[in-house]
Amino acid sequence: MTLVPIFKSVHIAALLIWCSGLLILPVMLARHEPAIGADDYTHIRRAAHITYTLVVTPAAVVAVIAGTWLIFLREVFVPWFYAKMVFVAILVALHAWIGHILVLTAEEPTEHTPPSPVIPTGGVLLAVIAILCLVLAKPAADWLEMPDWLLEPRGYDFPFDVPS
Repeated sequence: MTLVPIFKSVHIAALLIWCSGLLILPVMLARHEPAIGADDYTHIRRAAHITYTLVVTPAAVVAVIAGTWLIFLREVFVPWFYAKMVFVAILVALHAWIGHILVLTAEEPTEHTPPSPVIPTGGVLLAVIAILCLVLAKPAADWLEMPDWLLEPRGYDFPFDVPS
């Protein structure tokens, strides 16, 4: 039995959770207003914190690990893949930014106002759409010259001893 379908299923499931969480968290953060009352504020803050730490971040880690395995199982060393990785890096940066906003909102509720949910949600949507377009279309990009070391696995040994 091949491992590719298993890793691909895990990768897609984790991506669905990660990306949907990154889309909903800015909306949850927009509800952080100390004027709504202490109990409601605490409930919203706790829900956003649990969503980020126990759902979205673990899903991101699983998506990255499964995706890394897929790179080597499928030997995907083509230009569209590197373009996709740029947008994945943007998604990771947005993940960190949303987490930073969450921390600031929790630590300084009266001094920090979260940005409009349109900005982070728009960034996440653009990155997700770009990733989907690249993965589904797999453009050849023959016009792009890539060095050989990016296009195939090199098969080199580690530069250090690996314990057995």
